[in-house]
Amino acid sequence: MRNLTKTLLLLLFVTTIQGQELPEMIKITGGTFTMGAGHNGMNPTPQITLSDFNMGKTEVTIAQYRYYCKSTGIDMPERPDGINWNDNYPVVKVSWYDAVNYCKWLTEQTGNTYSLPTEAQWEFAARGGTKSKGYNFSGSFNLNTVGWYKENSESNTNIVATKEANELGLYDMSGNVGEWCLDWHDRDFYSKSPEVNPENTTEAKYRIFRGGHFISSKERSITRFRSFGKPESEYDRVGFRVVSY
Repeated sequence: MRNLTKTLLLLLFVTTIQGQELPEMIKITGGTFTMGAGHNGMNPTPQITLSDFNMGKTEVTIAQYRYYCKSTGIDMPERPDGINWNDNYPVVKVSWYDAVNYCKWLTEQTGNTYSLPTEAQWEFAARGGTKSKGYNFSGSFNLNTVGWYKENSESNTNIVATKEANELGLYDMSGNVGEWCLDWHDRDFYSKSPEVNPENTTEAKYRIFRGGHFISSKERSITRFRSFGKPESEYDRVGFRVVSY
């Protein structure tokens, strides 16, 4: 009877965490592409090949992150002044380390391996992967249709997945909030990196984030553009999305 009770409780927990509290994932078929490199991502690299992975359909939301905080007993980030802070908005004010810890927690709870995306995974997915149509923004040549940026965001975050998705069904990869990636920043890494599943693990001062944000210009919202920040810092314009394997 005791074992049956434990089993029922486990099933109840798994059902809960596999509901709205767990990021919805999209299967990304691996492939080969020419990635942007250099300081601003405008210099082409040798071709890079990636294996299959899964990626969050949206940026991690406040509701999803709040559930994690309640489950682990840690504090929610403080709401930045004036920033939208309801359930379906992307969470911000999370450091790179906070985002990594969230991924570790998802791994423990689900049995699947969760992580931040590598910079190469992020750009490949943002550009449409094997279904890419060559757009400069994620899913369109017209940023207004796919992203929240300085010209249309009213200087604030917006509800996830309210613009059009890209070729893979991913939302908000141009604009809304910047997204932490796994890699350390090195402006020249991808001009000399391994050509299969590259990741910059050499410690530096900054970590990469990608995608532009709600007060970015069009130029900084293209899928090739590279940004970086201190991993311990909590920015009101930067959140994250996850990958799994």
